[in-house]
Amino acid sequence: MNNPLEVTVLMPCLNESETLAICIDKAMKCMKENGINGEVLIADNGSTDGSQEIATQHGARVADVKLKGYGNALRGGINAAKGKYIIMGDSDDSYDFSNLMPFIEKLREGNDLVMGNRFKGGVKKGAMPFLHKYLGNPVLSFIGRLFFKIPIGDFHCGLRGFTKEAAAKMKLQTTGMEFASEMVVKASLQEMKFAEVPTTLSPDGRTRPPHLNTWRDGWRHLRFLLMYSPAWLFLYPGLIFIIFGLILTIRLAISPINIGDIVLDVHTMLYSASAIIIGFQAVVFFLFTKTYTVTQGLHPKNKTYERIVKIINLERGLIVGGIITLIGIYFTISAMMYWTNHGFGQLQPSIVLRDVIPSVIGIIIGVQTIFSSFFHSILCLKKDA
Repeated sequence: MNNPLEVTVLMPCLNESETLAICIDKAMKCMKENGINGEVLIADNGSTDGSQEIATQHGARVADVKLKGYGNALRGGINAAKGKYIIMGDSDDSYDFSNLMPFIEKLREGNDLVMGNRFKGGVKKGAMPFLHKYLGNPVLSFIGRLFFKIPIGDFHCGLRGFTKEAAAKMKLQTTGMEFASEMVVKASLQEMKFAEVPTTLSPDGRTRPPHLNTWRDGWRHLRFLLMYSPAWLFLYPGLIFIIFGLILTIRLAISPINIGDIVLDVHTMLYSASAIIIGFQAVVFFLFTKTYTVTQGLHPKNKTYERIVKIINLERGLIVGGIITLIGIYFTISAMMYWTNHGFGQLQPSIVLRDVIPSVIGIIIGVQTIFSSFFHSILCLKKDA
């Protein structure tokens, strides 16, 4: 108690007997040479090759994590860590545990999360598959920066440091490789302080294939980024659909569009009307998702969300939905009057559909607005309680 541990070097492990010892020795030597009071903790995920014994023999502490998966192993290790700062890295000898001081120094400066950047530090020949180096990591890192405005160049570097306090605030939940994305995203949502340091990546020291599955784990990362960014998943695409659909529908409601020998008429208008409905539903999904994630504590509250909730309440939703429905009914009556004037006989589609299509859009969106307002109010019950 008088001399608490400053650093826990955390390594997830599943049958890493070939490389585990050298990783532990490098980390131990680095801390000893720099006077760091720390430990090496192996989060073992059910190894059957003697990795636990190797870890103990080389002075590391072992935490047995029963639940399978990269994320589960790391969460179990974080819970068992005794250090104020935690530096995690794979135990396949691809990361340089002999150069931990840049991470420790940045943590001492008050940063909550310190990321390694392999592209700045250097990726040695054969250390990263072609698709990971030139497609997977750059694209997913770009999406992460775009969605969450995170100043990180290498979103998925496995060598990173963070405070145990920050890890507790993140409330990490994922079980697989997407754990790497979850940590960065939740640190951003919690408005934590970031730093980045160059680090090297060497070829995997094991003779067996890595646990990482390129396409499966890449999709899990992308899926997580989309699920935690409802604005990019629902709102922005929805607004694009609505704007495009409205412009084209209004233009076609006036008259057909002639482009050379091509004529865009009421049939095209049906598709543009569908775009409006699809876009509206996407925007509503954004509102539902945002409300749910905030009330469940998955997303922190922010000023933008609070303003939206104050503006979009049940009463306003019912009024707006009712007005839109009445507009739809008005166009329906107009179409009925046109039909009546023609003796309820066969009508020319290019004329009558210019009233029918807007009326259907109005009724659908109006009724959906009314029902959505009630459902949104139900989602807000926990927040208001």
